[in-house]
Parts: sequence; C-alpha cells; structure tokens
Amino acid sequence: MPAFDIKSITGVLPAMVTPFDENEKLDEKRLRAVVNFLIERQVEGLYITGSTGESFLMSPEERKRVVEVTMEENRGRVPVIAHIGAISTFHSIDLAQHAERAGVDAISSVPPIYWGFSADQIHGYYADITKSTKLPMIAYNVPMAALGFDMIKRLSSIDGVAGVKYTATTHHDIIRIKEEIGQDFIVYSGADEMAMSGLSFGADGIIGSFYNSMPEIWIALRDAVAAGNLAEARRLQEIGNAVIFFSLSRGGIPSIKRAMAWMGCDAGYARSPLGGFIDQAADDKLKAEFRGLRDERKLSGVAFLDAL
Repeated sequence: MPAFDIKSITGVLPAMVTPFDENEKLDEKRLRAVVNFLIERQVEGLYITGSTGESFLMSPEERKRVVEVTMEENRGRVPVIAHIGAISTFHSIDLAQHAERAGVDAISSVPPIYWGFSADQIHGYYADITKSTKLPMIAYNVPMAALGFDMIKRLSSIDGVAGVKYTATTHHDIIRIKEEIGQDFIVYSGADEMAMSGLSFGADGIIGSFYNSMPEIWIALRDAVAAGNLAEARRLQEIGNAVIFFSLSRGGIPSIKRAMAWMGCDAGYARSPLGGFIDQAADDKLKAEFRGLRDERKLSGVAFLDAL
C-alpha cells in the first residue's frame, strides 16, 4: 500500500533531475544527494523519472534503478510519483509494476508518442496500465503530446486515473476540469513559468523543473497565493521567470544541475544531446553570466544566485 494517499500529495513537487557522471553513466551517489537536498529544502514530494529526469534518454533498467535508489534514500519522508511512460504499453506496464513493488505512491505517464495514436488507442494505453497496478495514475498533458480537455475528461472515467499533470498553458481548462470532472480530480500545474496562474486557477499542486534549483521561490509563491497575496506571488513569479528564461537559453536541465552544484549539491551532468560534461572553464563562464543576471535584475532571495 502507498504510504501517502493521492489526495494528500499537494504543494511543491520538483520534477527531479537524474544525475549522470562525466561519462554520462547514472550516478547513484549523486542521486542520493539530490533526494536529500530537495527534502531538506522542504519540498512536499518528488516527481521522478519524468522529462526533467531525462527518462527517455535512459534504458528501462536505469529508470528502475532511479526509482529504487530514490525510494531507499527517501525512507518515506515525502510522497513520490514515478513517471513510467513509454511508447509501448508493454514497457509502461513493466515500469509501473516495478514502481509499485518499489513502494512509490502514484504513477504518471505521458500519452504514447511518435506514431500519432488515435483517441481510442490513447484511452486503451491508460486503461491497460492503470489496471495493471493498484496505484493511482496521474495522466500527463504536455504540449508535445497534448491530451486536450475532452481526452482528459474521457480518461477520468477510467477507474484509477486520479488526476492530471497539466503542463499546457491553457489554464482556463484547469477551472473546467474542476467544474466538469470534479473537485476530487487532482490537478498539478506543470508549467513553471505559470505556477501562480495554475495555483490561482485551482491546481492542487505544482510540479516543475526549476523547483530543483530554487525551491524556496516556489514554496514562497505557493504560500502567497494561499494567503491571497497576489502582489507577492507575482513578484516571486517574475523572479522565477527571469531565471527560467535566462537558463533555457543556456540549456535548461544542465543549468539547473549546475545551479544545484553551486549550492553544494552536485547533481552531475545531463546526457547528450541535452548536455554532457561541463568543464571548469564553461562552469566559470556560466557562473559569471548568472552573476550578471542577478546584479542587472537586482534579484534576491534565490539561494543559488546568493551563493555566487
């Protein structure tokens, strides 16, 4: 049985990075450090082996090992959602059943991609995976494999589909989901640059890449929205967005990992073609560029920028 009920999994959940070493091998020591680093910063859960976790650049065996190591290191401290999506239903079921044995609290999946699957095939994919375990399923609406409101509503009728990770920017549909599907259908807003919007429109929590490198900003933003202090929430969103857009132009995931390293948590490197090894000269240059951003925009309260 999961340690955490899906309805209790709310708040700020990093889409956790997966550390690789200088030779692009999975680095379990660094992975354990990442798990502890995030939990110590008071995040409210972990979303693992997703897009930010570079799952589609890993073998099934590596993905399983990330789940195992994360659960070993977590020791039940926070809830864990494991993304188990693959093009093949067969492989997704295998990953889902392994995640259940490892003790995760919920599973999640993008719809099958590449071949342009029909609505019936996508529905069958989620139905088959969900019935293969007792874990709640969080469907994943992402722009490169968009589900759309009608499909989300259809998927909600599958026993075990408990919610959706909504990474599209059409946040008016978050209101529709809550109104037409029901308040108990969990919605996680997945667009970091629109966290304030997602929460304001009724999302139960936020899952994002940059919650790895600056969780303090998003936790404070969540608290500001909850308190009705939208001016403060907007200020924090603007800080977060300044860092996000600056980082994306320099390689999003590699920049996140280096920012974590500058705070004392060596999150390793990205796998090619996303990134790869960054030598000292490149790291120094990146640091200098982030210092320039901090000073030019007068950004404060971002721990990794303050550490530079």
